[in-house]
Amino acid sequence: MEWLKLVIDYGVIWLLFLLSIVAVAFALERYLVFKRIRLQDYKDKQSLELELTKKLHIIATIGSNAPYLGLLGTVLGIMLTFYTMGAEGLMDTGKIMTGLALALKATAVGLLVAIPSVALYNLLLRRAKVLILRWEILNGRERV
Repeated sequence: MEWLKLVIDYGVIWLLFLLSIVAVAFALERYLVFKRIRLQDYKDKQSLELELTKKLHIIATIGSNAPYLGLLGTVLGIMLTFYTMGAEGLMDTGKIMTGLALALKATAVGLLVAIPSVALYNLLLRRAKVLILRWEILNGRERV
């Protein structure tokens, strides 16, 4: 069952770390697009909306699934701790608590990825909506 510890430490946690980099990179790219966008270059609202919302779904997907990936790592870690307890028979409580604490780190990392991802998604979505409303005002269109 040593492979399971490697899956938790290097699989789940590194995957979450990679997803956090992807979310921040896409958020930064979207922010830069929003900063340099020229509303007058868009003749219709749909093409503007397509440009503004591109890649936002990836950030939202990472934010909504990161806690589940962390939970998966925690469940695997607890399974590993119980397996070790069963295989070794009597165990020191310190060893058990250490195993459970290490298992919970996957959930913590999942939350550390999810919270900023969801916040970035919401901030970017709000900025996109503001830009769309500005386009409507600029082009004299009322929102229905």
